[in-house]
Amino acid sequence: MDKKKLVVIGNGMAGISTVEQILKLSSNFEITVFGSEPHPNYNRIMLSYVLEGSKTIDDIILNDLNWYQENGITLHTGTTVTRIDENTREVVAENGIRVPYDNVIIATGSKPFILPIPGSDKEGVIGFRDIADCNQMLEAAKSYRKAAVIGGGLLGLEAAKGLVHLGMDVTVVHLMNDLMERQLDSQAAAMLKDELERQGIKFAMGVQTAELLGGNRVTGLKFTDGTVLEADFVVMAVGIKPNIDVAAASGIQTGRGILVDDYMRTSMEGVYSVGECNEHRGICYGLVAPLFEQGMVLAKHICGVETAGYEGSVVSTKLKISGVDVFSTGEFIDSPEHRVISQKDDWKRTYKKILLKDNVMVGAVLFGDITESANLQKLIKQHTEMTDELYGQLMGSGCCGGGAKKTASVETMADDEIVCGCNGVTKKTIVDVITEQGLTTVDEIKACTGATRSCGGCKPMVEQILQYVLGDGFKEAAKQGICGCTTLSRDEIVAEIQAKGLSTTKEVMNVLGWSQPEGCSKCRPAINYYLGMLYPDTHSDEKESRFVNERMNANIQKDGTYTVVPRMYGGVTTPEDLKKIADVSLKYNVKVVKVTGGQRLDLIGVKKEDLPKVWEELDMPSGYAYAKSLRTVKTCVGSQFCRFGTQDSMGMGAILERKFERLDFPAKFKLAVNGCPRNCAESCTKDIGIVGNDGGWEIFIGGNGGIKARLADSLCKVKTDEELIEICGAVMQYYRETGKYLERTSEWVERMGLAQIRETVVDNLDQRKALMERIEFALQQVEDPWKKVIEDERAKQTLFNQLHPSGHSVK
Repeated sequence: MDKKKLVVIGNGMAGISTVEQILKLSSNFEITVFGSEPHPNYNRIMLSYVLEGSKTIDDIILNDLNWYQENGITLHTGTTVTRIDENTREVVAENGIRVPYDNVIIATGSKPFILPIPGSDKEGVIGFRDIADCNQMLEAAKSYRKAAVIGGGLLGLEAAKGLVHLGMDVTVVHLMNDLMERQLDSQAAAMLKDELERQGIKFAMGVQTAELLGGNRVTGLKFTDGTVLEADFVVMAVGIKPNIDVAAASGIQTGRGILVDDYMRTSMEGVYSVGECNEHRGICYGLVAPLFEQGMVLAKHICGVETAGYEGSVVSTKLKISGVDVFSTGEFIDSPEHRVISQKDDWKRTYKKILLKDNVMVGAVLFGDITESANLQKLIKQHTEMTDELYGQLMGSGCCGGGAKKTASVETMADDEIVCGCNGVTKKTIVDVITEQGLTTVDEIKACTGATRSCGGCKPMVEQILQYVLGDGFKEAAKQGICGCTTLSRDEIVAEIQAKGLSTTKEVMNVLGWSQPEGCSKCRPAINYYLGMLYPDTHSDEKESRFVNERMNANIQKDGTYTVVPRMYGGVTTPEDLKKIADVSLKYNVKVVKVTGGQRLDLIGVKKEDLPKVWEELDMPSGYAYAKSLRTVKTCVGSQFCRFGTQDSMGMGAILERKFERLDFPAKFKLAVNGCPRNCAESCTKDIGIVGNDGGWEIFIGGNGGIKARLADSLCKVKTDEELIEICGAVMQYYRETGKYLERTSEWVERMGLAQIRETVVDNLDQRKALMERIEFALQQVEDPWKKVIEDERAKQTLFNQLHPSGHSVK
């Protein structure tokens, strides 16, 4: 039986969550997904954490590219669909791609609303909706100081939080007198404002922006009262509007959003809509939970599984800003028809309010402590009547302490009660995976069920269920490992590999009891690295456990092409190598050749199929711009040319780079060598920074110039080149042997302690010699990964020429 062709327009949380549900219910679909952004599916809710630096883009990816491949999904990233052709039953993209369909799901989400005021089109004015916006904020924080965020709602406060963490002077400009006035009452809004002011966010309340000032770039905001606020960067977070472009261009009925019925059907046959882009019973939802509820109904309906229609959602809001927890659901503003139950604690900075209408719970607000949020949401959704017993449970009266009350809340929850509203995970689902599959951590439950995967607000309740089910075994079982697949730490895994003589990633996961038999994208590369570090002479590198860039030996770009970075030792090259780079760039239609921050040339836009030939014709070693290895050794011109130089920095940089290239590290590794203390090569922000002086060299370690910037620490001073090379090698090997996978040296130095590192690699000569011997042994086992690829290409060409003397080249 032929599979039905399903096309999903939109690669966001609503659309892909629906696809996940469909995959659980049926294998009868051939699925194609279009996404306008150049990324796989990611958690938009977590963008503020990327801004503040606690998470990276990779951390918030929900489904990586491997997931699409494993599930047979064709993914078109960076591709916008313009219309649906009902006559030919095809989806049409802006680049001319036409894909036939049996069913279509429109999940195009929403767009940020930009105020139609003079100056809104100036440089430095953006919305906050996606990774591109996030990247613009990260870049702006490097060059600009004063930021204004227009909008004191959920999105605006998250943007302000991130910009403050980036070191900007941030003022939130809000039209109303209360923050989050659509979710919070005046009391909770005031408490939130006070707390955020303590954290460094400024506020301009009750003011309306009339104009954005400046020339090409914004310089400030002018309000309707004539006052002015200086700002060289402005984020508009005043709301969103459904993205109905595809529906409108296709003749599908729209209102404020795409009109749908209770089964998410649009006015066009076979076409559905889910998420923020649609309008159901006159309501457009902009929060996560309703979108997943819609997706579950749609998935069942499209797979032919009997289901009740979607009847709308009781919306709730959770916000966590630097430890401040806020929750609201249902009605939250007092009126004469309400009875109000409230409790405020100025010492603990907590606030709780429950609204009753005819003695029935209709809404609630929590500030500071939201452990009762899931329970309150259920009670309000079920129109529960307040009783003395329920009042005692919710407001904490009686003899029970806080811990007892929490456990009682879990005990009394119904099995079908939703714990994770974002992903529709019930209490029973969580209890079953704990008891039947032996799961013991929140990360394991997240990987298995999806609970806590989106906004993370249900994590306290999931932990309570874990504690309730495991009882006395909770404390030991709750221990966190390197990922959700294991409770073992990095040191425990390495010790077990050595003790049991384990030699492959699959063997490690099997013998050490991984909960997920195939592991995950976090643990597979880590184990592969630990095995290679322990057994450099016998371990066969497992390409399938590498990240995609490492498998391809080049960095993939958003358009699907790759960048190639040949090695330039110490930033120095020759005219002959420059000519090869130019010739190859022209031959293979390289789009751009960029000078990198590491003093190399980056060939941008190489096609995947051309990579082997490009490397062969360059005939230069790889610069490992994609790898967890020695990336660059940056140098100044040093004593060879500079009148201030006291040491040969270019020569030493080339020696170090040639000696230690090719070797794997826990994370990317960068060096810099300065010929004098003027620091032109920026040694203070490198993993190892070397500064020349009249008496020799000074070595610095643990620097980082990225999101979590850190100045390097002075490790020691040495007099000879030989001692310099030996200590650098010992530091590298000590880091290789004790560093956690993906842990930069900036974090490693702080965890290990500078004194411990100095004692091991500087003071203890025997240990230094032993470390150097081990790194020398490891270096003997490795070679450039493209060497064999190039040799294979040459062998094929030789064979082809022997068989076909006419001279055509092999493809």
